[in-house]
Amino acid sequence: MASLFASGEVTGNRWSGAALSRWILTLALCLPPVAAAVDEPLVPDLPPVAQLAPTNGSPLEVRVLDSSLGDAAVEEVTSGSLDSRFGPFDTRGSHFRTAPLWFRLPPLAGASSPHSGAIPVLLARAGMDQSVEVFVRQGADSVSLTPQMLVPQFGGAQDSVFLLPPGPGAGQPLYARVVRLGRATTDLHFMTSTLDRTLEEASAHARMIALAFGALMAMALSTLLVRFVLGEGLYTLYGTLFSLQALYIAYFSGQGFHWPLLSLARPLSSYAWNIPVALSAAASALFVREFANLRLFSRAVYSALGWLAVAFVVLAVSNVLRVVPGLSPIIAGAGNLMFLASAVFILLVSYLAWQRGNRAAGWFLAAWGLLFTFQMLTALRLLYARADDAGGLLYYGLAPSMVAAAVLIALGTSDRVRAQNEALSEAQRRAQTDPLTGVLNRRSLIEHLDAACLRAKPASSPVSVLFIDLDHFKQINDTYGHAAGDACLLGIITPIHAELRQTDVIGRYGGEEFVVILTGADGVSAGQIAERICRRVAEVSIEGFGEPIRLTCSIGVAASDTLGVWGQHLLSLADTAQYAAKRSGRNRVQLATAFTAA
Repeated sequence: MASLFASGEVTGNRWSGAALSRWILTLALCLPPVAAAVDEPLVPDLPPVAQLAPTNGSPLEVRVLDSSLGDAAVEEVTSGSLDSRFGPFDTRGSHFRTAPLWFRLPPLAGASSPHSGAIPVLLARAGMDQSVEVFVRQGADSVSLTPQMLVPQFGGAQDSVFLLPPGPGAGQPLYARVVRLGRATTDLHFMTSTLDRTLEEASAHARMIALAFGALMAMALSTLLVRFVLGEGLYTLYGTLFSLQALYIAYFSGQGFHWPLLSLARPLSSYAWNIPVALSAAASALFVREFANLRLFSRAVYSALGWLAVAFVVLAVSNVLRVVPGLSPIIAGAGNLMFLASAVFILLVSYLAWQRGNRAAGWFLAAWGLLFTFQMLTALRLLYARADDAGGLLYYGLAPSMVAAAVLIALGTSDRVRAQNEALSEAQRRAQTDPLTGVLNRRSLIEHLDAACLRAKPASSPVSVLFIDLDHFKQINDTYGHAAGDACLLGIITPIHAELRQTDVIGRYGGEEFVVILTGADGVSAGQIAERICRRVAEVSIEGFGEPIRLTCSIGVAASDTLGVWGQHLLSLADTAQYAAKRSGRNRVQLATAFTAA
């Protein structure tokens, strides 16, 4: 996977720093939760290096019945006649055993909580596809204890909670029978705890997963709805990505198997979280290449991410091959290599992008550092324990970090859309304005005039046009140079703006000619505005080119209320009036008359 990404770093000058950082950092936010989690779920049949005791409860030393006796009868086992055939039990790798297992637990009559009044319970941790039955001898009878509740755990495990027997059964050894029914298995544990502690922890974990699932799914569904409004395909990829992440955390935690609708995936066991996590990685690869516009910046990286998405889809499909002996470790190793190698590479390159001064890289690097920390801690934790024994880190590290990633990527997506809108607005502004003076260009000016007349004419509201021409402009260029001429054109914009309202529009018609559109101003008002502009321009002095350059202008005024014409006819009459002002001696205002219009 690293080689695919490396091809994007050597694409030369066509690669932009902003696009590089967006690509790298977004993929970083998409992948870390995946990388941290699949270390365990992709290898449900690999034994851990060591076994750590679960956090809730005190582990019990249990003994297992000699496997040569097979599946002994309940009465025979609970009678105590086979107690001498029970031997030491090592929990490590116990999930590999396929035959029914009988366990002897020590007497638990003295098991109680330090808290007065707490109810002691037995916790039997097994996989979802491992049936656990607990028996106790009461007199001449064997009594089966009914599990009071099932507490989901990460990695397909669950705790069966049994109330310890009172009365005649108290102080008697317990016998547990475990039968493997499917593939969702885990190493077996037996613990004592209290009912209140078990309920409190189970409720806290359920709330955390429900909140994470709800937040992820809410953001995913809302962006899918936004997609129908804005028509932006990026929102579809975002919604797909985090809806898959939501399904992954729900099923990997075991909570989803107990929720309405989601419980329908119960027969899929580990496939219910392995497949979504691989597909979410595929969606993240597609999301990144569209988010960073890699089709424009680097076709090689764009194609590489596409193939990467295909590879993750193949990884998802290959989960069905785990039933073939020997293939499960290979599939898991390939998946872990794809996730973890890319995560380290992304961390290094995102840091380099930040070092080059990219502000977005620094902002995302802080979030990525947090996610990367949880990823590494989770990966290290899973080296020494199975997923169900690393619950605290997974509940309070993995789940919140996934929500944080969704929020950050949503902000990044919004920032991208905002940047696109700003770029579009800037492009439209440049297409509509004169590059030298910053006022409207000729095309946009005429469009504004036509629009103003279309609005004003039905309402019988006047529109006036001022045609302003800078006097002796050719002489200024010939004497002082074109730089001085440009300075003169810029110098008169501020004086003109000083006499205009916010609704008025000014544009450069061509050369030294400017046009002002006065909406709602009649001929008298327009003439007064033109006189003030003429006086203000006469006060302008341009320095820096030798002797100060004094400016004057000639202005022609045409108003719809006095002439009865609109649109470009007004512009033409104002231009004619401006020429009349020049013939009359310049530095003056000339009103277009009805005679001129005729």
